[in-house]
Amino acid sequence: PQYLVELIERQQVNVVQFVPALLQQFLDENASAACASLTDIVCGGGELTEALARQVRERLPQVRLHNVYGPTETTVDCSVWTLEPQDPLPSGALPIGRPIDNTRLYVLDAHDQSVPFGVAGQLHIGGAGVTRGYLGLPEQQAERFIASPFVDGERLYRSGDLVRQRHDGVLEFLGRTDHQIKLRGLRIEPGEIEACLTRVAGVREALVLVHDAQPAGPRLVAYVTGDVPPAEALREALLGQLPEYMVPALFIPLPALPLTANGKLDRKALPAADLPTRNYEAPAGDTEQLLARIWSELLGVERVGRHDNFFELGGHSLLAVTLTSRLREAGLEADVRSLFEHPTLAGYAAITDRMEIVL
Repeated sequence: PQYLVELIERQQVNVVQFVPALLQQFLDENASAACASLTDIVCGGGELTEALARQVRERLPQVRLHNVYGPTETTVDCSVWTLEPQDPLPSGALPIGRPIDNTRLYVLDAHDQSVPFGVAGQLHIGGAGVTRGYLGLPEQQAERFIASPFVDGERLYRSGDLVRQRHDGVLEFLGRTDHQIKLRGLRIEPGEIEACLTRVAGVREALVLVHDAQPAGPRLVAYVTGDVPPAEALREALLGQLPEYMVPALFIPLPALPLTANGKLDRKALPAADLPTRNYEAPAGDTEQLLARIWSELLGVERVGRHDNFFELGGHSLLAVTLTSRLREAGLEADVRSLFEHPTLAGYAAITDRMEIVL
């Protein structure tokens, strides 16, 4: 990054193009003072987040920021959205814009029919950039490339990307169809959770995956970078924006997300979703001891300490309902929402005791 900053300054470069991860490294070099010649930054090959765009605006306020989108099968870029220096920065996910010249974009449902404005669908791409197909892979070819129902003789590429089209024609990227999660019968878009996380102060990047944690089963795990707040603060922030079942059970802070040689996310290099190490402290009092026994039975763990976290141990919203039912059978008033807000054994015991006092 330092070499690049020096090159831009020496050659008075006007336009540069980055993938998001390398743009972040470039900005971390405090490029604003040295790179006054820049007029345009083009960013593609990954999601341009609101947080990253904000850093560009703060450090290089004179720059036009272009968010370009497109898969390799359409000769890379097929759409663009531009943030002018005087434009307000949108909140949430940044649009991927409109089609470039000689390109046609369609938002279609599972039956290759157009969906209304504002409704999520799979992006299909037509026009001059669409490649001929996959050499020697006839099954993948048939799945991904279809005859266009809109233009005679043209083929469309099924991108596998979920988008929705605003009434002004601008497209918003929602995530991958193959990254969609169905967890305990509920469909979850990881990108929606990631967008909420990156709006939390201190969080630079976020990635949400499903991890199969036996014996409790699959659960959401969030990998986060930056000056990351404690897990409790992240959980509380998400509960203000998302339903309980979309809040990750585990938050794993990293110095940076692992990248491949070409600067894209390397999911295979992510660390294992292991539980944080906590010093065991035995439950104190009747309520904590009762909770520890029920948690142990529900979660399939040998022992539960007073600082252990229900969700980190593998708990989820359905088990939370079972837990509150078991507590009511034992004569205690319990609340599911309180468990999400106070997920440690001691914290939930204290709030349960207070509810009993109020009653």
